[in-house]
Amino acid sequence: MIQGISYAALSPVLIVALAGLALLLADAFEVPRRVLGTGAVAALAAALVAVFALVPGRPHVTFCVPASLRGAGPLPCSYIVDNFTLTFQGIVLASALVVVLMSLDSLDDVPMGEYLFLVFCAVVGVLTLVAARDLILLVVALETLSLPVFALVALKRYDGRATEAAIKLFLVSVISTAILLFGISLVYGATGTMHVGLIGPVAADLKPVMAAGIVMIVAGFGFKVAAVPFHFWAPDVYQGAPLPVAAFLSVISKAGGFAGLAIVLALGFSSYGHVWGPLIAVLAAVTMTAGNLMALRQTHAIRLLAWSSVAQSGYMLAPLAVGSHHTTQAVAATVAYVAFYAIMNLGAFAVVTGFGPRVLVEDYRGLARVSPWHGAALAFFLLCLAGLPPGIMGLVAKIVVFEGVVTGGVTWLAVVMAINTVIGLYYYLAWAVRLFQPATGSVSLPQGLPFRSAVAVTAAGATVLSVEPQLLLQATLSLG
Repeated sequence: MIQGISYAALSPVLIVALAGLALLLADAFEVPRRVLGTGAVAALAAALVAVFALVPGRPHVTFCVPASLRGAGPLPCSYIVDNFTLTFQGIVLASALVVVLMSLDSLDDVPMGEYLFLVFCAVVGVLTLVAARDLILLVVALETLSLPVFALVALKRYDGRATEAAIKLFLVSVISTAILLFGISLVYGATGTMHVGLIGPVAADLKPVMAAGIVMIVAGFGFKVAAVPFHFWAPDVYQGAPLPVAAFLSVISKAGGFAGLAIVLALGFSSYGHVWGPLIAVLAAVTMTAGNLMALRQTHAIRLLAWSSVAQSGYMLAPLAVGSHHTTQAVAATVAYVAFYAIMNLGAFAVVTGFGPRVLVEDYRGLARVSPWHGAALAFFLLCLAGLPPGIMGLVAKIVVFEGVVTGGVTWLAVVMAINTVIGLYYYLAWAVRLFQPATGSVSLPQGLPFRSAVAVTAAGATVLSVEPQLLLQATLSLG
């Protein structure tokens, strides 16, 4: 029963975990905030280097069933580092680095050591989740992601909105976890295995039990990715949480949720595509429609970004609606959209974080006239989210998911996506236009190298990928 451990496969997770503990201990010895922030950025950069070091060669596996017990058949391993894993780990670590940069200038009223420790714990959960290949490790990693987030949302201890947001997120997460665990128990009871790769062959003839388990597992992940009707926590939590935490939820937490959903659907339940395919299609259509329609009504900047994030979840879900047809290509399309979305959404959050006191969309009127760089950057990110030139990366992301849906034969969903893309143009463009209109009041410009670095990094990434989107497409679409 002795399992070998590949420390190379675990190196990104170990670097982040050890760095989180070191930052917490350093804070106890009253190390300056700026030093803690520099250490956090260096640790995430080191973990990112470890991810790139794992790219060449065959997949790395660890926590595998010993040869004496597995018998004939494929090697069942709980932790596998393949191209899918490395792509998501790269997205998560790069996004976490930007979130940390956003935090250093905007969270003066929270204990930085505790904050960074909680962020790193959540990142450890996501890094493990995207490599998990058995249902137990998947749930443990998902909870390792979720539990620190509750504390992050409520870290401003004397802010009633933050406390209310944390309670809402906690209650919703508990319910979603219970549903997810119930679904997993049905699958395990029916198949007798927790390894995702072994579920499909065993489950082929277990239709009623497996169908119920699959629906509950999809519902459990639906809460994590803020898919309608499991989305109702998102606007209030985004508004009540510190802005960098809202950015974390909108990108890193969501990336983990989509990775877990893709793993269980594509690897474990591929033979049940006729069950989860139509379900995902309906969820995608309702999610993008509700998100866009509600975003049209928003005057609060963060609530608009929250509903926009809900709508974007619908686009990410759409390729998975093809079911068992072209599943690997569908997963690759979802991964590509998540990667593009991470850059443009983090960029929008970075600019908004720098202008924290501006709570209404109207408050951004004239920003480009007072601060041309920041106004132009925010306008560029909004155009990327809308899929309009010069934000070509957003257009390419939508084309990728459209192609995945049409290739899979779900034509009606492609029509819904086209209608929703037009709806989304209005509120993105309305905000972008305000940036160039005459200012109605005084504008205080943000200061600090970390904030400027976060905006610069995301703007540079969005610009490069708008000029050369194939740089990212070659890495993500090759997964299919």
